[in-house]
Amino acid sequence: MKKLLLTTAALALSAGFAMADTVRLGTEGAYPPYNFINDKGEVDGFERELGDELCKRAELTCEWVTNDWDSIIPNLVSGNYDVIIAGMSITEERDQVIDFTQNYTLPDPSAYLAPSADVDVKSGVIAAQSGTIQASYVASSGATLVEYATPEESIAAVRNGEADAVLADRAFLLPVAEEDAGLELLEEMVMIGGGIGLGLRESDTELKSKLDAAIQSMKDDGSLNALIEKWEIGLTF
Repeated sequence: MKKLLLTTAALALSAGFAMADTVRLGTEGAYPPYNFINDKGEVDGFERELGDELCKRAELTCEWVTNDWDSIIPNLVSGNYDVIIAGMSITEERDQVIDFTQNYTLPDPSAYLAPSADVDVKSGVIAAQSGTIQASYVASSGATLVEYATPEESIAAVRNGEADAVLADRAFLLPVAEEDAGLELLEEMVMIGGGIGLGLRESDTELKSKLDAAIQSMKDDGSLNALIEKWEIGLTF
C-alpha cells in the first residue's frame, strides 16, 4: 500500500528497541490483501504471513499490534511497538522521521475506481485515504482532492456521489471492482512510491539488520515471490 504520513510530533519522540524479548509488529489491520482482521479477530493477510516468516528467520519472538493509520508513525517512534508492517511505501520524506528496511514489494500500480469509464480524473473530484501518497498525487494533479480517514470511507464516497473516483493501490481496489457491478477500475494506472518496507526507529540498527537479512533470504529462495503471487500483491522480484 503507497502511503505518505508525517507528523511533526514524531520528530520530538524517541524510543529504543534494545533487542527486547518480544518484537511488536504494528499494522493497520484495515487494508486487504496487505493486512486485515479476519473472522477470528486476528491480523491476517500478506503482511501477517510475511511478518511471521521474517520473525522466524530472524529468530525473533514477535507479537502483533493494530494501530490507526493516522498515528502509526508517531506511535512507533514513541515506543508503542517496534516495527511498522502496514503497506507503507518507502519515501524520502518518511525516511527523515523513521528508518526503513529494504523493500519487500516492488512499487504497485495505483488505480482509479469509478462508477463509469468516462470520469475525468484530471479535473474531477477524487477521493483518497488521508496521509497516503495517493492523496499527495491527487493534490498535485489538478483534480480536487477529498480525503477520508479509512480506505473504506474513500470508496463509500464514490458510491454515494461525494467523489467521482477513488485512487488507491490497484491490489486493494481490484476485489472491490469484482464484487460491485456499479464500480469499475479505469485503465489508467499510476506508479507512485518506491516499494514497501518495514518501518523502524532510527536507533534500532540491530533489529533493522536482522530483518533486512531475513527479507533478503526470502528474496533469494523465492519464498517472497510466492507470497506476493499468493496474495496477488503485484509484480514479483
